[in-house]
Amino acid sequence: MQKIHKILIGFAFSPNLKANIFEAVRLANMFDAQLVGVHVGTKSNQKKTDLNVLLSEADKLKNPFKSIWKEGNPVKVILETCSQERIDLLILGAIQKENLLKYYVGSIARKITRKAPCSVLLLIKPSLERVSCKHIVVNGLKDEKTEETIKTAFVVSKYLECTKITIVEEVSQEELHVKVNDDKTLRKANIAKERLTTREDQRVKHILEDIKSKNITVKTQSIFGKRGYSIGHYAKIKRADLLVMNAPNKLGIFDRIFPHDIEYILSELPTDVLIVK
Repeated sequence: MQKIHKILIGFAFSPNLKANIFEAVRLANMFDAQLVGVHVGTKSNQKKTDLNVLLSEADKLKNPFKSIWKEGNPVKVILETCSQERIDLLILGAIQKENLLKYYVGSIARKITRKAPCSVLLLIKPSLERVSCKHIVVNGLKDEKTEETIKTAFVVSKYLECTKITIVEEVSQEELHVKVNDDKTLRKANIAKERLTTREDQRVKHILEDIKSKNITVKTQSIFGKRGYSIGHYAKIKRADLLVMNAPNKLGIFDRIFPHDIEYILSELPTDVLIVK
């Protein structure tokens, strides 16, 4: 995803609409990308006027804005629009089902992130005024997608002028293969943790060899725990401004019944989250 040419924002006429629009406009200008807006629901002159007023109050866009109005299922319409418009980044703020007074991200985000043909940015704290991004946390787990995700995090940090990145290597407790029940087994567990941490650090170090990280403070952090939950908790306690994650693999029926790593993130978003496709 490293280069972003086209950004789509799904907008609902929710209390957060103005902030979502302002954020999307800022991001489009930072990436020098075209901004496309899609509203799922009925089109009216009043809605069109309201949208134009908000756009006039936001920063001036470098590239022309394109608006799309469609009725139908929010997930289906947004996914279709992503494909038809060849979107690189989808921004999801508050989504409203027409005729329902409920605004939500979670359930729609779950469905969209499984099937989206592009990367997805979930905004939980949009702001009218720009809030600088000071700390990005990115997953460093052992996966074929991780290298691309880490590279994307560095590209994004450049555009957002963020100078601190932490790469979190999540290691499941099962990998320790040591059951702790006394001092001897505790020592064994600690040695095993040190070995796994060294292994993970070396793997991430190898990825970083090809990445230009000038003016960026880079830290690696191994965490032992439940995948997805651990990194979300870490991002929350460290007050990260953005959490960057691999897109989930195609999920089977087993994964839909039992929580997948990304599900922990989506169930309680710790901060703004970028899911890299």
